[in-house]
Amino acid sequence: MTETLQLALVLLPCLIVAIVFHEVAHGWAALALGDPTAKEQRRLTLNPIRHVDPVGTVVVPGFLALVGAPVFGWAKPVPVDAARLRNPRGGMMAVAAAGPATNFLLALIAAAMLGLVTYVGEPSALVRQGLVTFLLINLFIGTFNLLPIPPFDGSHIVEGLLPRRWAARYERLRPYGMVLFLALIAAAWAFPALDIVQRLIGPPVQWLLGRYLAVAAFFAGG
Repeated sequence: MTETLQLALVLLPCLIVAIVFHEVAHGWAALALGDPTAKEQRRLTLNPIRHVDPVGTVVVPGFLALVGAPVFGWAKPVPVDAARLRNPRGGMMAVAAAGPATNFLLALIAAAMLGLVTYVGEPSALVRQGLVTFLLINLFIGTFNLLPIPPFDGSHIVEGLLPRRWAARYERLRPYGMVLFLALIAAAWAFPALDIVQRLIGPPVQWLLGRYLAVAAFFAGG
C-alpha cells in the first residue's frame, strides 16, 4: 500500500502537468495561427481544473498504473475551430504537432534537471523517481499522440499531408477512431500478442529514452 501511494503521489502530478501543457500548447498554437476559440473559452490557462477530465486524467491512468500496464490518459480537449485558422489545412497540422512537441520539450527539461541534480549531489530516491517518471510520461504521451488514429494528433498531421481527395475519405473515419482504439486496447488486454499499440509505441519510446538519458548524462558531467 505504501508503494502504491508513493507511485500515485509521483505519477498523478507528473501526468497532470504533462497533459495540461499538451492541451494548452494546442490552444496557444491555434491562437498564433488565427483561431482565438480556446482563448475565448478561457482554456489558455495552466490551471488544471479547467483541463482535467476525472476519468481520463485520474481514474484510467491510475488503474493502468496499478495493473502494471502502460500509463496514458487524456484531458478535456482544447477547442480549435479550423475554419478560423488563417490556413486551415496547414494550421491544423501545426496545432496538432504543438501538443507532442511540448511533451518532448518537457521531457528534455526533465532530462536536463535529472543530470543537474546528479551533478550537484546524489538526489533522493523520490526526486530521481519523480524526474524519471516525468521524463517517461512525456515521451510516452508525445509519441502516443502521434498515432495516426482519430482523434489523436497524428491523425490531423496525416490528414494534412494526404491529397485532398484522400484526406476527405480519411476524415470520414474520425467518428470511429476511438472505437477502433478501444478495440485495440481490449484485444491487447485479452491477447497480449495482439498488443499493436505497444508494438508501435514501445520501440520509439525506448529509442528516445536512450537519447534523453544521454542528455541527462551530459548535464551530470558524464
